[in-house]
Amino acid sequence: MRKLVLTLTVAVLTSGATVFAANDINTNNVDEIVVVVSNEDFKEITLEELPEAVSNAVLKDFPTATVVKAYVNGSEQYKIELTTDGTESVVYADKDGNWLEESDVVVVE
Repeated sequence: MRKLVLTLTVAVLTSGATVFAANDINTNNVDEIVVVVSNEDFKEITLEELPEAVSNAVLKDFPTATVVKAYVNGSEQYKIELTTDGTESVVYADKDGNWLEESDVVVVE
C-alpha cells in the first residue's frame, strides 16, 4: 500500500513539473512594438492652414526647402512633405512646431 501511495505521489509531482516546463517553453515575449503611420490617418490641408508655429519651424530648420504638401491628423500633428535640392523628405511636427519622430505620431481613431 505504501508503494502505491508513493508511486501516485511521484506521478502527480512529475506531471506537475512537466506542465510548468511546457509553459516556460511556449512563452512568447514581445521585445519590440512597431508603429505604422499611414496616409489614411492624415487629411491633406492647404499650406495656409498650417499653424504659424509649424511654418516658422520649417523656415528656421529647413530654410532652403519647399513645402510640397501638408497633412494633419486627429491629434493635431502635422506631416509635411518637403523638397530640398531635388530631394524629397517627410517631417512630422506637433501644433507648437516641435519636431516629432515618426514613432511619436499618435493615431486617434
